[in-house]
Amino acid sequence: MTRRADFLAANRGLRAPMPGFVLLVRDRHDGDSMPRLGITVTKKIGGAVVRNRMKRRFRMLAAELLPTEGFEGADHVLIGREGGIERDYQALRGELSRALRKIGGRRGKPSPEGAQPDPQR
Repeated sequence: MTRRADFLAANRGLRAPMPGFVLLVRDRHDGDSMPRLGITVTKKIGGAVVRNRMKRRFRMLAAELLPTEGFEGADHVLIGREGGIERDYQALRGELSRALRKIGGRRGKPSPEGAQPDPQR
């Protein structure tokens, strides 16, 4: 994902906060079954080197888990959190898997526009 509008639309979807990141998932309803990935890491997290390292880790995690545990026809957005870069890769992998299961349990419930806001927001 590269368009700002797609990221804003994903923000209205389901949310799973984890210690190293926040996962947003939103069904696109456009007939395309390919899952899409967006990654956001703000300057608050660190300089360019730190942000790029975190994005590389997120891309590796997504390549590993989204084909099997991700959702078809949905946008997946990973938002980096402070401290996420220091987290062990296996811990991040477990958190992403747990976040996908958490969202998967809430996806079946009906809601307007196919999205359901997180009750913790």
